[in-house]
Amino acid sequence: MSRLPQWVGGLGAGLTRFAQRLEDQRRRAEAAAAAGDPDELRRAEHADAAGGTGGPAVPGGSGAERPAGPAGEARPDPAEEAGTGEGPAEARPPESVPAPPAYAPAVSARPDPVAAVPWGVRVAAEIGWRLLVLAAALWVLAQVITSIELVVLAFVAALLITALLQPTVAWLRRRRVPRGLATALTFISGFVVMGLVGWFVVWQVQDNIDSVSSRIQEGITELKGWLLDSPFHVTEDQINRIAKNLQDAVGANTEAITSAGLEGVTVVFEVLAGILLAMFTTLFLLYDGRRIWTWLLKLVPGAAREGLAGAGPRAWRTLTAYVRGTVIVAMIDAIFIGIGLYFLDVPLAVPLAVFIFLFAFIPLVGAVISGALACVVSLVTQGVFTALLVLAVVLAVQQLEGHVLQPFILGRAVRVHPLAVILSVAAGGLVAGIGGAVVAVPLVAVTNTVVGYLRAYSREQALRMTPAPHGATAIGVAPTPSPGTGPTRGERPPE
Repeated sequence: MSRLPQWVGGLGAGLTRFAQRLEDQRRRAEAAAAAGDPDELRRAEHADAAGGTGGPAVPGGSGAERPAGPAGEARPDPAEEAGTGEGPAEARPPESVPAPPAYAPAVSARPDPVAAVPWGVRVAAEIGWRLLVLAAALWVLAQVITSIELVVLAFVAALLITALLQPTVAWLRRRRVPRGLATALTFISGFVVMGLVGWFVVWQVQDNIDSVSSRIQEGITELKGWLLDSPFHVTEDQINRIAKNLQDAVGANTEAITSAGLEGVTVVFEVLAGILLAMFTTLFLLYDGRRIWTWLLKLVPGAAREGLAGAGPRAWRTLTAYVRGTVIVAMIDAIFIGIGLYFLDVPLAVPLAVFIFLFAFIPLVGAVISGALACVVSLVTQGVFTALLVLAVVLAVQQLEGHVLQPFILGRAVRVHPLAVILSVAAGGLVAGIGGAVVAVPLVAVTNTVVGYLRAYSREQALRMTPAPHGATAIGVAPTPSPGTGPTRGERPPE
């Protein structure tokens, strides 16, 4: 009874070994049939017959018994002991995954994630993150400019004044005047003229302020009488109530007006500091502008230095043409409108002409504001008919400016679309007030020139890097210079 579990275990092991031998013999027969070896095939059939007649050897059973060891235990199979010898274990093939059945649905491989994204989405994503980086850089630049707004506006004003005065310095230099003397003469004469113009405006305002105030009061009285007799049914009590409300509002906001006056004093000091900074910057730009530009080019990476060196002079020519043309156009507007105001007996004709000259530096918007100011002054002081005549004069001069003067004087040097002018003036006014509106259009014009030149320069560099054509096609592609027109030896060909 105690040997029954041992006998059952031996029976199971024998059946397992018998199944393994049958499987090995079947594989040998298949291999022999595939190789076409009759001897190997006969040996495989003989082994099959021998294996089929014999059964698994178990202890106490019939058939071939396994040799026993010293203690009566079953000795292991020699093929199982030899890990490197010939035996069934060595002929066992490696395990493999079975092929799917024919009726199984086909499973397509997963595509590459990059290839799965549509081309339009990829392009939009590439453009989007670049725009985000550019917007972040512009935001940081705007924050820096806002924090040092006074310095930036003074420097930009100095650039504009330098663009106006630099042709005079160049003219004196061509007359063999030393650089220092030419710069000093131009600087002093330019700022003296601007100071005299400012003093003349202040003098005219102070000289005519009393008469203008009395005429404004008379105009208000006439306006009050016109409202009483108008079909709007306005009563005198309503007019007096409106005047009393205005007086109460002024009295209630006395503190705010006082604080605004103190802030105005601070603004005056800031304006004076900005004027001094602009004057010194203008002086150094007139005297040493070329050396400053050369030093700035050294800060640019070498790969972009050549293109920027070519774009700089073109940008400066654009700025000079813009400032010179705008000054000429503004002077013509101020002279003609001022003459019209003088003959129509409008008070403050000269100060209004100076305001028209200054506001002409704000394209489109400045002309409207200065013309409206002249019409309002003429309406309050001279009446409706004179105001209509002033309006006609302003419109006629502005039409002459827009259709004749600007295309003829500015020409192709400064060509900016009117929509770009309006948007740039609005953006500059929102960012930096009147100063931003003044410098917005020249900034856009200079940027347009620089971008256009760099685009053409990059296209030319790409053509230079393209290998030259060979063979018969080179005759039709490469330009053939005429006899005697090619560059001589040692001469650089024109670009």
